[in-house]
Amino acid sequence: MPDAADNDAPAVRLTGVRLDRGGRTILDGIDLAVPRGSVTAVLGPSGSGKSTLLAALTGELVPAAGRVEVFGQAVPQRTRDLLELRKSIGVLLQGNGLLTDLTSAENIALPLRAHTRLPRAVIDRLVEMKLHAVGLRSAGELYPRELSGGMARRVALARAIALDPPLMLYDEPLTGLDPIASGVITNLISELNDRLGLTSIIVTHHVHETLPIADRAVVIANGRIVFAGSPSELEASDDPLVRQFLRGEPDGPIAFDTARRTEAA
Repeated sequence: MPDAADNDAPAVRLTGVRLDRGGRTILDGIDLAVPRGSVTAVLGPSGSGKSTLLAALTGELVPAAGRVEVFGQAVPQRTRDLLELRKSIGVLLQGNGLLTDLTSAENIALPLRAHTRLPRAVIDRLVEMKLHAVGLRSAGELYPRELSGGMARRVALARAIALDPPLMLYDEPLTGLDPIASGVITNLISELNDRLGLTSIIVTHHVHETLPIADRAVVIANGRIVFAGSPSELEASDDPLVRQFLRGEPDGPIAFDTARRTEAA
């Protein structure tokens, strides 16, 4: 889907976007450009609308206002066009989404079998390569129940990159992982982004683990973007909303109870 002749254009652009759920506005006035080849961390408290933003990028949620573009094209609403777009987007869910009755290798092979006509031998070789890319070459015959949390997350990552998507979306990729597994996942995200020439958007509230691998940081709070810039600019910001979030302070301009009522993000 990406146009090689337009490599200077953002991989993702949102202009004047308003996103509603259940008759309630979650995000409004969203303007955002994600450079190609970058790792962008979208930060914010739980319930701030981070996952809602990802839903707009995949076409799951149609904006109530504004325009969402992926690689220079508006996210389509026609089912056939939307399915085609989704082939160029890899998504890593915090719950992994692995099918329990299939082995790791079979889980990774699913998108290849569903969206290509490649011979079985080629698919098997590609699955082996994806497992190797996430450091689990010997885990192909293991079932999800036999994997640790960190291993399951890596298998899910291997499946997400099975079709070599140019855009990767990570929805809370560190949730439920111990510090060592979290470090492995963040390193993998950075390495794969560089090695495969991806653009990555990481939705997370794990600030200190994610910022070291991010080129850009975006903070969402109170239904809007309150910061967009480099990680160093974020850490130097004196904005009260930003400071409250970074310091984990319960009192401040971000209302804790309001954030919890908004949505699970």
